[in-house]
Amino acid sequence: MKITIVCAGRLKEKYLTAGIAEYKKRLTPFTQFEIREIHEEKMPDAPSDAEKQQVLGREGERLLKQVPDGSYLYVLDVYGEEKSSEELADELGRLMVQGRSSITFLIGGAFGLSEDVRRAADCRLSFSRMTFTHQMVRLLLVEQIYRAFKIQRGEKYHW
Repeated sequence: MKITIVCAGRLKEKYLTAGIAEYKKRLTPFTQFEIREIHEEKMPDAPSDAEKQQVLGREGERLLKQVPDGSYLYVLDVYGEEKSSEELADELGRLMVQGRSSITFLIGGAFGLSEDVRRAADCRLSFSRMTFTHQMVRLLLVEQIYRAFKIQRGEKYHW
């Protein structure tokens, strides 16, 4: 199985980069893992609703082009469904049993997601009703993917 994270923006904080690198290393025995980044679109100061939708639309098109063909697509969305770590692990396990060889998680940029991206999702997933930076969500997501593999294997992860 191959897992891809598609996201807008580059990581800037060293602690996030270090944390993601550690979980990428831990994921090596379980899956092929890749992160694909695109540059974030520039948003004008005080944009109108139409300008905001245009920017999100352009960014969304570029994000979706990075999703591997045939991949099951999770879009991280504040309006999505909340799942426990165990529920996510079970769902990923079911997808593997169904023969899905590619799973993609998509994280939008600082300004959110276009409706086209939301519609493209096989599952819209929310980590919380709280607001997190899209960069912080990347670290949380990589950790949860690692946790899902540990749960699937019945291995201890959290005491």
